Amino acid sequence: MRLELRMEYLGTIWERYHKASKTSKGKILDELCQALSYNRKYAIRKLATMPQKRGCKLTQRRRRERVYDSEVLWVVERMWKAANYPWSVRLKEILRLWLPWARRRYRLRSEVEEKLLSISASTIDRALREKKGSLKRRLYGRTKPGTLLRHQIPVKCEAWDVKQAGYVEIDLVSHSGESGSGEFIYSLNLTDISSGWVETQAVMGKGEAGVRKALDLIVQRLPFALVGIDSDNGSEFINHHLWKYCDDQDIQFTRSRPYKKDDNAHVEQKNWTHVRRLVGWDRYDSPQALEAMNELYGEELRLFLNLFQPSVKRKGTWRRGARKRRLYDRPQTPLDRLLVSQELDQGKLLELKTLREQTDPFELSETVNQKLERIWELAHYRPQLVSGQKKSKSQLNELSSVERKTLEAISQVFRVNVYARTKKGGELVTVSHG
Repeated sequence: MRLELRMEYLGTIWERYHKASKTSKGKILDELCQALSYNRKYAIRKLATMPQKRGCKLTQRRRRERVYDSEVLWVVERMWKAANYPWSVRLKEILRLWLPWARRRYRLRSEVEEKLLSISASTIDRALREKKGSLKRRLYGRTKPGTLLRHQIPVKCEAWDVKQAGYVEIDLVSHSGESGSGEFIYSLNLTDISSGWVETQAVMGKGEAGVRKALDLIVQRLPFALVGIDSDNGSEFINHHLWKYCDDQDIQFTRSRPYKKDDNAHVEQKNWTHVRRLVGWDRYDSPQALEAMNELYGEELRLFLNLFQPSVKRKGTWRRGARKRRLYDRPQTPLDRLLVSQELDQGKLLELKTLREQTDPFELSETVNQKLERIWELAHYRPQLVSGQKKSKSQLNELSSVERKTLEAISQVFRVNVYARTKKGGELVTVSHG
């Protein structure tokens, strides 16, 4: 059919279509699709965008009124930043949990409080869509497998299904930066399977005695007794020190399969959310950095994450066709998960609950950020061999004399350009061999 006839036919159909009932509109669309070989959705769009004729009024699409105004979304954004940018489902629970302190800090009206409690996770996602930005960097571990005692420590590869607190996974997170040489700091991360309670301790190097001592310090802070430990196959864990410790304390000791990170999925997730996202990928190898990190891990950060940060646990997984669906429980903090357990020491848990009621999470978040700034200042940047553009001498003078001589020696010996990060602002400084 020619274009002129098609448009004339569409004009006739348009008048019938907008005067017809809902049932009749479906029949008219069937007729139009059969006559012009249109796709049904394309036919609907054509009829919706045609100009009005003979005074027939098109019904305007009703727009939904905006429920959450800028004041509500402003509070949501502030609490999202203070809580370290959590997922919307967790943020919805944080809005409820942190409301008493948010009421005093932001002087919330009753209408705003009601909207904060009724806002959905999907609405939060839409409101924060433009604000979200994440830097994704790939991590490569520096753990070498240990062979000692491997035949005596059983492999645990099935999924953990425990209701009792005390079964934990442990792992080390390296802070070596761009160079794996020399001695540098590791973060020993311990994650409880049942409650999600996390404790972290920084240790210089990954010697057997040092890791064992760090584990002792973590156990003293735990609000529950240690029942079982599951680790990877690194020599820092598979050794006589830790094996004898577990045997003396009657603690179940298991290990994962080599090169199977999914066997330690719980602690691997916390390595990212509780260590890497906060401390970053820089190199830390000084006693000052070790002291600053342990001061943060052992005080404000553990309270902020375990008392004020809710998490979700997966209840089940099923497939519907090619799509995998996961079902999660209600977001709860690790402390709330421990409070419902009758097998634990209720005295310690009540002390933690009282401490949470007396602590302002916004002030705690600010303290954590201040201590992180101090830790970041202690990062150590080592020179790397790269090609680059020559910088001015004023920028080079920001480096120490030892670092400057090292750069110049490398550039002359290897006849290549080298660079290092300056202490002020982390800017790259390049020294040319020419």
